[in-house]
Amino acid sequence: MLTPELVVLVDDLGQPLGSHDKSTVHTEETPLHLAFSCHVFDDSGRLLVTRRALDKKTWPGVWTNSFCGHPGPGEDSVDALHRRAERELGMTVTDVRIAIPEFRYRAVDASGVVENEICPVYIARASSDPRPAPDEVVEFYWADTLELLAAVTATPWAFSPWLTLQLPELAARGTLSI
Repeated sequence: MLTPELVVLVDDLGQPLGSHDKSTVHTEETPLHLAFSCHVFDDSGRLLVTRRALDKKTWPGVWTNSFCGHPGPGEDSVDALHRRAERELGMTVTDVRIAIPEFRYRAVDASGVVENEICPVYIARASSDPRPAPDEVVEFYWADTLELLAAVTATPWAFSPWLTLQLPELAARGTLSI
């Protein structure tokens, strides 16, 4: 029998309260939990954006950041980031650094499912080409960051809510590159 993937439940200050099975934590009343987002750049400065698989529970088929995930109980966020880069994108990343340590958001999908996360944002460099897992990513694109920022501003409904919040903040902090 497979061990369920667990997410870390936290209080408003980010202090762990326990854990919950990831497959059932996202509902109409999702408790606050830990996550992370990562934006991956290539050597030319382009940003990898991915389109979420069509059978994802939340925001299926929308374009988003390179990848996201949840650290498990006792797992370092950067270790979780490397694990998810391999699992979601079939790639390794280097030069990982924190870009927005205090990022937090709550968003409600059209189906009513809630994302409610304390979600530090990282940037990293691609050290291999993506080979996405089809249950995670339906397609990907290496985007010019200024063109992507313009697209997110003009058509936010086509992108994940966390990308629409993170991308302008990365630009404002001067971390829209590596």
